[in-house]
Formats: sequence, structure tokens, C-alpha cells
Amino acid sequence: MKTKYAQEFKKEISAFKEMTKRFYNQEITAKEYKGFSGRFGSYAQRGGNANMLRLRMSAGRVTKDKLKFLVDCIERYGITKVHLTTCQTIQLHNLDGLTAGDIMEEAADHDIITWGGGGDFPRNVMASPLSGVEQGEYFDVMPYAEAAADYLLSFINKVKMPRKLKVGFSNSPANETHATFRDLGFVATKEGRFDVYSAGGLGANPRQGLCVAKDVRPEKILYYIKAMVETFIAYGNYENRAKARTRYMQITLGQKKYIAAYREKLEEVLESGENLDLRITAGTVSKTGDGSCISDRRIISQKQDGLYAVSYHPVGGTPVPDKWGEIYDVIKDMDQVELRLSPDADLYIINCTGEEAKRVLEVTSDGANNLFESSVACIGASICQVGVRDSQKLMHVLTEEMRKMDFADGVLPRIHISGCPSSCGTHQIGTLGFHGGVKMIDKVPVPAFTLHVNGCAKEGEERFGDSWGVMLEEDIPAFLKEVGEAVSAERTTFDRWFTGHRDQLKGIADKYLK
Repeated sequence: MKTKYAQEFKKEISAFKEMTKRFYNQEITAKEYKGFSGRFGSYAQRGGNANMLRLRMSAGRVTKDKLKFLVDCIERYGITKVHLTTCQTIQLHNLDGLTAGDIMEEAADHDIITWGGGGDFPRNVMASPLSGVEQGEYFDVMPYAEAAADYLLSFINKVKMPRKLKVGFSNSPANETHATFRDLGFVATKEGRFDVYSAGGLGANPRQGLCVAKDVRPEKILYYIKAMVETFIAYGNYENRAKARTRYMQITLGQKKYIAAYREKLEEVLESGENLDLRITAGTVSKTGDGSCISDRRIISQKQDGLYAVSYHPVGGTPVPDKWGEIYDVIKDMDQVELRLSPDADLYIINCTGEEAKRVLEVTSDGANNLFESSVACIGASICQVGVRDSQKLMHVLTEEMRKMDFADGVLPRIHISGCPSSCGTHQIGTLGFHGGVKMIDKVPVPAFTLHVNGCAKEGEERFGDSWGVMLEEDIPAFLKEVGEAVSAERTTFDRWFTGHRDQLKGIADKYLK
């Protein structure tokens, strides 16, 4: 199916190239260009002198063919910045307009369709990154997420939605894809079915999704996706973009009426006679271990005996571009080994034997050394047009400063940094989160971040963090240092410490909040 859409998409790329040329010739405004280019998964960066391109990786899966394509692009076009997003995509930055168009055209031949990577379209479908290999998962949601991604491409040229639509699949209560917070989320149950959540979202006026269906057979998911699209078209706000995300339908209709409206659309879809049943044979890993074993904090034992996944988190989610080629050279001849992207900007290299995992550990040794260094940061205001603060810069400053303290692993938690309130760094559901802004000091705007505390995405414990106030950017390292010292004094981890020391944390924060 995706081949059909790839050919359809490629026919439109000449229009992207022409409009991009006009933008760089200053014949159209940045706003006009953004409204057009997002459809193709590309935006102009801050300053209007370069483009970014978002490579959709359906369900976060990066096969060797996709990885090789990425490596070749980096080498051929001299790409200087690559960023892993919290929606399991790979963003290429600092591209000239011609390069962006050429890459998206070539990408379509490798099952990477950037169509709808931005704009008011279905976005990259997400799935639990270790789906199919994770111990304790309810079942493998990967094939259903990939089928959903293919199906959603069919809407791009058929319907006009009020805004973007994000769909996620979760294989366990860990809820790594934040499926219960998505526009549409499929949450696996121990009975081998899905519970379906709808009209959730982060950012301004965040909402948890509403449970609109339970005990759904996996082969029926496309009916629920079509019902979501139809509900959004019928009740979404086409007049005010600021209130056009699905979560606002909870407000305009009320929760009970929204659930009723969704179920009414679902009934219409089911009675239409259209056959949307999936016939999927779940893939299996035929590879077996060779007897070699390995143990490391970055090693995860798979449910397949003798096989391992290696976790790798480049600081800030921005690996050195050459790293992709180094990883490919190591794994290219390893049977069934592939990459998975996580919503926390981690890379997992899966299906490794013990000996293979040792080689992967070595090539990825430049990544995060502890939980704190695996913190999440969006691309930030140095590149993003709507960004307010440079979240990447802050992440690297914090990493450098906390390394001086040499805290034990876990003393500081993984934090989440967004350059603005949009929550691209998922600050609202982090243990500690920050979103960028400014603070007026003596009538002078000073770089600052709002602190969010005690968010959680785990199924059954979902909550948005409490906003404690605004902290100057320059004070954040001192704040985290003091927190680390307090936790270290108790010889414990932040997660254990916070339970009985919330007031102490508030006391520390109050010293820095303005």
C-alpha cells in the first residue's frame, strides 16, 4: 500500500521545490511558506536561511535499509545536525531548499514518506519502542501501528482536518508512547485487546484522553481510526487554530457528549459496509542466541532467549551525524538487527547476541552516562521558529555542570525541557519539566523557564506536573545541584526521595523561583 502513496507523493514534490525557491527568493512570506511546506514534512528554520526535514519513521522502526539511506544522505549532502524527536521521527537540519526536496524524493524509495510530517495531517504513528522483543509486554503492537500508519496516509489527499492528528500504540502499562494522552491512543491489555483513548494532548490546555472503547480486537483498529477522523472533521474548530486540536472537543462538547459523538461516528463507520478488517500475521524473531552473555546498565534482555537490546541516548537527542554511519558499519552484517526510536529520544539496537551487543556498546559509548544525562530536550529556539528558549543549549550546560558533581546514577531524574509551552519536550508529564519563556527583571526580559513537578505518563497513574513557577535560566544548574546534594545526603535516588520530601524540594525550588 505504501508504494502507491509514495508514487502519489513524489508527483507533488516539484510543487514543494518551486514554492521553496519562491520563499528563498523572498517572493512569499515565511507564514505563507510554512502553511504550504508543512504538508511535506519540512519547515524553514529560524531566520529563514535553511530548512529542516522530518523523516517519518512509522512506529519508530528503523530498518537497515532506512539507516543506510540516512547515512548516505548525511555523507552526500554534508548534513551537520540530526535530531531525534519525541514523536519517533528523525529530523535533518540546516538544509538548503533544494536539498530538502531531493532528500524527500529519495526517501520515498526507502519506505520513508515525509508527506504529512507537518501541517494539518495525520502525523507519525508511534509504538512502544521495544514492541515484539520486550519482556512482560501484553502483545506485539508493532504490526498494528505500521498498518495504522499506512492507512492514515490515505487521508492526506482526501480530507481537510482542523489540525494535526497524533496516534500512538502502547504495549504495556509503561505507556511509553503516552497513548492515553494522544489524539487517539490504542492501549494493549493483558487479554490481547486494545482499550481506545481519544481527544487527549499536551501543550496549551492539556487533557488526558477519554476512554471511548474497551476490549477492541486488534484487527478492528482501522474502524476506530476512521471514526476519529470523522469526529474531528465534524466537531473540530476550523475557525480558530489555537483551539483546533482534538482536546478542545472535550471542552466544547463536554466529556460525556464527546464520547457519545465519537461512538456515533464509530457506529456510522461500522454500518457503512466498508471492510477495514486487518489480516496480520505477527512477525517473529527467528534468530536465537549463540550462548554469549552480557550485562551492562545499557543492556536489556529481550524475551527471546539469548538476545539483547542496547540502549543509546545521545545527549539532547542530537547524535553526531557521523555516528549513524558508525552504527551502520557495526550492525550491517548482524542478522535481524535493527534500530528503534523511543519517545524519549533514545535509540535501541535490538536482536543482538551477547557478542554483537558488546560491539554495539562500544560504538555507542559517547551517549548518556546516567539517567539524568538521558534527559529530553526539543530542538529549541536556535532552530525552531516558534521556540522561545534554546533547550538544546540548556541541556548541554546542565550535562556539563552536573558531571562536575559526579552524582550517583538516579540521584537526579530524567528531566524534560521544552523551548516553549508547546511541550515538544513533553515537560508536562516529566518528573521534573521545564518550558521556556521570559521573566521581566527591572523591566528587562531575562531568559527563564517554568518549572513543572511530578508529571507521570504510566498507565493508571497519568497526571500533568504541577507548575511551581518561573526560574531564571542561569539559576537552573544551581537548583539541580542543590537537589542532587539533598538526595545524595539520603543515599537514595530522586524517585524514592521525592515521595517523602516534596516539601523539601519545594523549599529548594522557592530559593530560585522568581
